[in-house]
Amino acid sequence: MKRAALSHANSQDRPAIILRVIYAICLLGGMSTHAATLWQHGLFWNYGGGIPQVTRAYWTSLTLLDPLAAILLFVRPRAGVIATVAIISTDVGHNLWFCSHFHLALNWMVWAQIAFLIFVVATLPIVWHALHSRTSR
Repeated sequence: MKRAALSHANSQDRPAIILRVIYAICLLGGMSTHAATLWQHGLFWNYGGGIPQVTRAYWTSLTLLDPLAAILLFVRPRAGVIATVAIISTDVGHNLWFCSHFHLALNWMVWAQIAFLIFVVATLPIVWHALHSRTSR
């Protein structure tokens, strides 16, 4: 009986684990973009001038925050999910503001972030429920 319950629990967790893997892959993809910028231009690059200091600091911070959230998704899953939601929400909000403020068209990277945000919001109930049911077993 216990073995059947464990098997059922594992089958319930599988979709949530797969979703957390997808979240982590996307976060690491975002980190690679910011890391490439740091590698190519250095820590204090001003993106050609005129970019607010807070924007530069935020984009640079994602080089560390993205992989931290990816790790937390497996080490401390609830914290990782919360961090993922916070990061992608603020990233999309900031980049939409940035594009609007500087009268820029949305590029493929912003659209990819929007798609990831929609994906996270749409799948969040599955992941959160699995984490909640895991701790109540």
